[in-house]
Amino acid sequence: MSSSKSSSGRRLSRMVARSPHEAHRAATPLELFFDLVFVVAIAQAASGLHHAVAELHALDGLLGYLMVFFAIWWAWMAFTWFASAYDCDDVAYRLLVFVQIAGALLMAAGITSMLEARMPNIATVGGYVIMRLALVVQWLRASASDPGRRSTARRYALGITILQTAWAGMLLVPQYWLPGFLILAALDLSVPMWAERSSPTPWHPHHITERYGLLTLIVLGESILSANAAIQSALAAGAALSELIPIIVGGLLIVYAMWWVYFDRPVHDLLTSMRKAFTWGYGHYFVFASAAAVGAGLAVAVDAATHTAKIGPVGAGVAVTVPVATYLLSLWFLHDRPEYRQTRAYGPVAAVLVLLTPFTGHGVPLTGAILAGLVALKLFVYRNHVRDSVH
Repeated sequence: MSSSKSSSGRRLSRMVARSPHEAHRAATPLELFFDLVFVVAIAQAASGLHHAVAELHALDGLLGYLMVFFAIWWAWMAFTWFASAYDCDDVAYRLLVFVQIAGALLMAAGITSMLEARMPNIATVGGYVIMRLALVVQWLRASASDPGRRSTARRYALGITILQTAWAGMLLVPQYWLPGFLILAALDLSVPMWAERSSPTPWHPHHITERYGLLTLIVLGESILSANAAIQSALAAGAALSELIPIIVGGLLIVYAMWWVYFDRPVHDLLTSMRKAFTWGYGHYFVFASAAAVGAGLAVAVDAATHTAKIGPVGAGVAVTVPVATYLLSLWFLHDRPEYRQTRAYGPVAAVLVLLTPFTGHGVPLTGAILAGLVALKLFVYRNHVRDSVH
């Protein structure tokens, strides 16, 4: 890799591909900054879901949330995989990432009004388009510096550019927003599949799994923040702490267990082919979206417990347990391995039990107990498995 140093930092003259076997490949400060800015958009989406569910507009709120979260996740994922292959960290690269960050902030600014109006607006669509077009410039730089993958880079640039024109055009026909969204989202997802057929980009498995793990941490932290904000508002309004203790304890157990289940094992060894990488990478849409929705559900549960929401206790429990069950099933599908056959059924069984808890009227604390039991059971089985393998 051609490079030079200067007093102002690292400078690379060409955006050549990085080795997928590079040692000690870790997330950069710029990537971490990028993730933290995306928290703003995720928080806005979760807040909109919280208020929609609490006011008995769950289906509309969920649909809007899933659509907005797609834009957030897809822009993040596209940057992450590109950076794994072509992060040259020069001035142009950094400035283009700053443009993507600006697009994320613009999109976040329009999320609340979009969810309320159930229609796209200039801020959300414009922010998404800005993020994506900045990536087009990055791909064009890669096409100029990496002759072996020039066709791949140009395919990415062409596909993204055409689709961003179509996304902007949707503002002119908002009455067709839902079918238009489904079509354009499917086409957006297909661009990498088409582009990578030419010559696969050299992403780094350890780097990719670390990046996904870091966003999982951020999303789980946002869930805690959402629940904490709802608890603070309830206490400020005069709610009794005794009403909130079951939700506080249950919510903490839920988030702790979600963290434990995700980081149960290193997962870079799962990314052994492009097909598996696509399945794993795309499947994380459900992991991230459900993790953020848990925070919205916990906030709904607080509102229901303090009688400040229209939704009842069963509905509030469902608002927590559905995303928790989705999270468990998603990780079971993505992270299940043959050497873990002893615990293969635990995730689906726990998900079914979790979905039954709202009908008891104590969905949050019982869900927390079930997830804590899942973690304890897996630890017990793993310990015995390791002991038996040693002997």
